[in-house]
Amino acid sequence: MMTSTIFLSLLLALLPCVQSEITLIQPEAETGHPGGSLSLTCKTSGFNLGSSSMYWIRQVPGQGLEWIVYYYSSSSNNYAPAIKDRFTASKDTSNNIFALEMRSVKIDDTAIYYCATDYSGPYTELEYSNADKLIFGNGTQLNVLPGQKSIVKPKLSAFYPPKSSSKDAVQAAVCLASDFFPKDISLQLAFGDKPKADVTRPSVLKPDE
Repeated sequence: MMTSTIFLSLLLALLPCVQSEITLIQPEAETGHPGGSLSLTCKTSGFNLGSSSMYWIRQVPGQGLEWIVYYYSSSSNNYAPAIKDRFTASKDTSNNIFALEMRSVKIDDTAIYYCATDYSGPYTELEYSNADKLIFGNGTQLNVLPGQKSIVKPKLSAFYPPKSSSKDAVQAAVCLASDFFPKDISLQLAFGDKPKADVTRPSVLKPDE
């Protein structure tokens, strides 16, 4: 009986030391366009999100880690100057989600974004260097790509030469296509009962005009 009591007491003493595995799960990739908005999410488990310090850290291709957000609450946080006033972190404790709302994104924001937590205690400095003490998510590859222009139908204008009394005079009609995208165009020309002719012409304008 004494042995059973000792074993039970030892088991109860060890239970508080057993913790669930901490996990941070992020989407693999997201895509945005310059000037647009999007949201990155980090699904957490194994710890109390509401009472934990959280971080957003990014890595631009070919560069080291950049600490951009420390977040404990709406009144206790710190943002890097490069993203301040554009990015906002938040906690959804009912769904255990740590989020980063991104506005007015730039091509320079292209990077891998990691959410992270330090379950042992808060570190408010964005330059905090003990990354080995942090628990990282799997990372989300964010690609900010230039927007694609929509196809725009051309405006067509025809210009005809004045009538000539000479049968040998060379005359030419002009067809002007304007305000269209993409900047290459194929035209089909027909002159009276003569066969139609297909003509492809590149634009005389630069691609960004």
